[in-house]
Amino acid sequence: MRIDFIRCIAVAVFVALSACSGMNRDLPENAVNPVVVSEKVPHDADDPAIWVNHADHDGSMILGTDKHENGAVYVFDLQGRIIANKCVHGLQRPNNIDVEYGLLLNGKPVDIAVVTERMSGKLRVFTLPDMKAVDKGGIPVFTGERDNAPMGVALYKRKHDGAIYAVVSRKQGPVDGTYLWQYRLEDSGNGFVRASLVRKFGIWSGKKEIEAVAVDDRSGFVYYSDEGVGVRKYHADPDMKGGEKELALFATDGFTKDHEGIAVFSTTDGSVVIISDQGAGQLHLFRESGSASDGSKGVRRIGIVKTAAVDTDGIEASSVLSTAGFPAGILVAMSDDRTFQYYSLKDLGILP
Repeated sequence: MRIDFIRCIAVAVFVALSACSGMNRDLPENAVNPVVVSEKVPHDADDPAIWVNHADHDGSMILGTDKHENGAVYVFDLQGRIIANKCVHGLQRPNNIDVEYGLLLNGKPVDIAVVTERMSGKLRVFTLPDMKAVDKGGIPVFTGERDNAPMGVALYKRKHDGAIYAVVSRKQGPVDGTYLWQYRLEDSGNGFVRASLVRKFGIWSGKKEIEAVAVDDRSGFVYYSDEGVGVRKYHADPDMKGGEKELALFATDGFTKDHEGIAVFSTTDGSVVIISDQGAGQLHLFRESGSASDGSKGVRRIGIVKTAAVDTDGIEASSVLSTAGFPAGILVAMSDDRTFQYYSLKDLGILP
């Protein structure tokens, strides 16, 4: 009786949230419904990130960019409600966002969120969960370049020493293998974050652009979408021998439009790479079987999942977060109706 009551309440909440958000009800056949649909942002929902509260998973947060010249980072709870006192306003076209854990500031480990602010040509850095700025107004990237508008960002924490890096892509760039720049993030000596350029890498086809970037800390690989072509894979460690060489180009067929958002999460069988097929309302799933010592070994397709999200760009996933609503982890997808949709990884059929 109690379980049935809880299920009824959950369905009622989902219906109410869907109605409030204007979620498209004309779903493709076999599409998976989200568990939660967030409140709307004012302008243009673009890219999500997930901060896991390891002490209390129910207190975890979803961060999402509102991509506009007077944009913001909106912070949501796991019920999709905006946490007003955590949001950061007045950002100049914030594009992508990512989260990492345990950056040393003033000798203490803190979690951070890093945002690309496209119109200012900077990275913005905020501590979590308080969303306090620790970047002195922003960190310039692609300095000296004509094409210096940052778009994608992915954070990487190296296993053997805990060093934290930001891999940054831009709106346009060269085709000579230096489209992405990688920066080491560290304490400037007074509790603020500084960034030091450590390498330039990344082939670009020259066709569209590179926005979506994701790093798998577990395997040490970085992935990015060369839109309209496929997804490229490199070593994330800038000191890895041969790290400038592309390890793989995959997801080259079966996409209807652009290769967009990328999410990576770990399972007991390795890592899963999810890629958004923006125009088709679906996610392509791949299994990563390579290791840092043998990175050229393969990524294989394991399935396609249709979702309720509209024209999905940014996505993020975590198999670490576990709650009653998300017992095996969560995937968050941007939807073109200015919302973020939360899916259970179990519902997507990836996990048992």
